Amino acid sequence: MGTGRAAHDPEVTTRLVTLVDDLGLSTVADLWSARPARSLPGALWRLYALREWVRRTPEQASREYAAGIRFTDVAHAVAGIAEPPRPEEMQRVADQILEGVFEGDLAVALERASAFCAVVAAGRAEIAHDRDGADPGGASDLTRTAAAMLTTGEDLRACANLWRSGDLD
Repeated sequence: MGTGRAAHDPEVTTRLVTLVDDLGLSTVADLWSARPARSLPGALWRLYALREWVRRTPEQASREYAAGIRFTDVAHAVAGIAEPPRPEEMQRVADQILEGVFEGDLAVALERASAFCAVVAAGRAEIAHDRDGADPGGASDLTRTAAAMLTTGEDLRACANLWRSGDLD
């Protein structure tokens, strides 16, 4: 990360943002997924995993995000996603958040990702509520993944605070 932040080179930043495209998510997982969630490697793992999820399923990400907007006005504003949240917009913002890790204020990038997670979590919970009568198993799965997404967002927000205090390792 230090090299990427020091480079001030758009090509280097692009290569770092698309790292998973070249190496594969499993390689990045081998490097960072076992690290504590509230650590720099743990935060980076979560950011790359979020980007990969949005890249692979932009329609689902868009649908879940859209369902959560009305419950999370502030988080939606912080995430910075235009309305309606089209799939290509979701992909663009996921890339922008990672670009912010290397070119901007890391804490702001982490807060944007945290806000994104909060909106998606609210959307999944809303979709689960709507499906509960017709598909209890699917609704239960959505509720479980909504809780996991919310936890990811909380961890990313905590990492932003740790970065600001100089305690994110």
